[in-house]
Amino acid sequence: MVTLILIGLLGGLITAVSPCILPVLPVVFLAGGTGRGEDAGKPARSPGGTEVGGGAAGDGGRAAAERGSGGTADGAVATAPPAAPARVPRNRRPYAVVAGLVVSFAFFTLLGVTIISALGLPQDILRYVGLGLLVLIGLGLIFPPVERLLEKPFARLPQRQVNKEGSAFALGLGLGLLYVPCAGPVLAAITIAGARGEISSDIVVLTLSFAVGTAVPLLVFALAGRRVADRVAAFRRRARGLRIAAGCLMIVLAVGLALDVTAAIQRSLPDYTSGVQKKIEDSDAARQQLSGLYDNSNKELSRCEDGADELRSCGKAPALEGIDSWFNTPGDRPVDLKSLRGKVTLVDFWTYSCINCQRAVPHLRDWERAYRDAGLRIIGVHSPEFAFEKKRSNVVAGAEKLGVDWPVALDNDLTTWDNYRNRFWPAKYLIDAEGTVRYFKFGEGEYDKTEKMIRELLRQADPTVVLPKPTGRAMDDLAADRTPETYLSNLRIRGYVGTPLVDDRPTAYRFPKGSLPVNKLSLDGTWTAGYEQFTAGKDAKLAFTYRAKNANLVLAGTGKVTVLVNGEATKTISVTGSPTLYRLTDGKDARTARLELRVDEGLQAYVFTFG
Repeated sequence: MVTLILIGLLGGLITAVSPCILPVLPVVFLAGGTGRGEDAGKPARSPGGTEVGGGAAGDGGRAAAERGSGGTADGAVATAPPAAPARVPRNRRPYAVVAGLVVSFAFFTLLGVTIISALGLPQDILRYVGLGLLVLIGLGLIFPPVERLLEKPFARLPQRQVNKEGSAFALGLGLGLLYVPCAGPVLAAITIAGARGEISSDIVVLTLSFAVGTAVPLLVFALAGRRVADRVAAFRRRARGLRIAAGCLMIVLAVGLALDVTAAIQRSLPDYTSGVQKKIEDSDAARQQLSGLYDNSNKELSRCEDGADELRSCGKAPALEGIDSWFNTPGDRPVDLKSLRGKVTLVDFWTYSCINCQRAVPHLRDWERAYRDAGLRIIGVHSPEFAFEKKRSNVVAGAEKLGVDWPVALDNDLTTWDNYRNRFWPAKYLIDAEGTVRYFKFGEGEYDKTEKMIRELLRQADPTVVLPKPTGRAMDDLAADRTPETYLSNLRIRGYVGTPLVDDRPTAYRFPKGSLPVNKLSLDGTWTAGYEQFTAGKDAKLAFTYRAKNANLVLAGTGKVTVLVNGEATKTISVTGSPTLYRLTDGKDARTARLELRVDEGLQAYVFTFG
């Protein structure tokens, strides 16, 4: 638990100083120093409503002189004892802003999806609510009646000063909704748990510690704004003008967020927190903690390591749960792991469009054919990475094309993925005849070792078994320097150079001058860069310098793609229907080449893979 709290705190601190939060920092700074317009420059009031304090010539001084039991017959005024100076209420807006942010983040991250689904609301409703609150607060700073309206929900709170900070708290609520998308591994674990309604004590602890870590830098920044406003005379003299400026800034920020203008600013800044985030949030300790938050029954899996040199006891095999449907079974009926006791079972997590998974399939096929009669059973758990991979017909067609004829479970909600604390495609888990996980391997490679473990488990299950010779299919030697799988996603793309990407809007791009380095790609013509795919527009082209024997691309839609290798047209591909993997180039040996694609308007491109 202590480790989990530390991971959450550090993850929050990193997120709060990352480039994604920079656009809202001016709002936090100014919100901490702007008080109510009606109170600016005015003396404080006593509980009865009478003003006290202020200058000698102010209304407070006259009120103090005139108070008493009444006047004399000749009009003399009784002298009342001077009132003690009232203590000026302290500006608590910085705390109110940050408190609102923490509350909205924690509540809506964990329960937002559940509430939205229950009410049948659009999935992006929270973003619009946050933008709306930001605009209202901006209007409140410009027009005091609007601010008083925003503070009415807080009117029943007993402390007047707390009531006055209601608009600041509402601002924090709005900022929290807009702040949630700034995600790292810790926040990803929290949002996934919230999206599935799987709220455990560990998730709550992680969320609260992350929120506290987030709050600390923001509170420091808000307090700095308050200190500047308190100490700098120019701010005090121009309090009203400062409030109007802050209100305008908030409205401009809301418009910028709505139009994704701030994304261009963020992309132009270096990701100066990535190195620290990698060391802390993606460390081995953090992975073990974050990958096991969803199911307390699988904790023993963290005791084993990926690709160990010997069989170990990694705990009872988690159940295959939350499966949408099955195929390659009699009547498409589900398979229960308990029914496989006495057999050795290999559970393979995969997706049909993942090139890494595709390269692993021949090894699985060899093992299934060689060792089925000896007692090996393979189950493919198809855990989708893209939305189109949830469609049953796409998966069935992809499996048939690859020659996958063993039982496949569609894990569309990633329930079984979480049960196994999995994080990789592909991933193989070996289960012995007693139902215990004894070995697992993440990613490609070490097939000889995995086959050795299969053979050893088969002998343990039946010492009299006669095994065939090892299949001996070696790992591809090219894997070490082959161009990696590359997603055409505005958030996950790597190796991109050229005109900065613009999210979700048709934009004209241009190839950079000169040659493209190896493993780099660029766009030309009109493209729409989305999270799951890039959609081609007018005169769309794509260039990629790769190192591999062959290049492949998942495409969807209807149209043609012209393929050029080193400037020479080699083929034209006809694309039709749902997302499918298309072979772009073929080669007997690995080579470095410049690939250029001329893509018809409307076609969608998802991911490059290389073999």
